[in-house]
Amino acid sequence: MPNIALELGKQSASFGVNSAYGEQQDVDGVRIVPVALSWSGFGGGNDDAGNGGGGGGGYAIPLGAYIRRGDDLRFEPNVVSLLAVAIPFIWVAGRSLSRVIRILKK
Repeated sequence: MPNIALELGKQSASFGVNSAYGEQQDVDGVRIVPVALSWSGFGGGNDDAGNGGGGGGGYAIPLGAYIRRGDDLRFEPNVVSLLAVAIPFIWVAGRSLSRVIRILKK
């Protein structure tokens, strides 16, 4: 039986930058490079009887795209993803800040 950790290591070598930045697309003279926030995790194991298994998973949030028109390069965010990440973050930050202020007042 092949070593699961080595196999996962070989497969995950192509993740990283390739999963965060998509392949460049050319549309009507405009170059577009999609950008995402991605992460993944893997696990595996076996017992003394030789039974083993493994699994993994990943997740990606599309953040936006780099767009080049001639000499102009800019990042255009994905508004839906920005709101999906920002709203819970702002709620947690506000809740935490209100509790810190309440503790400091005592």
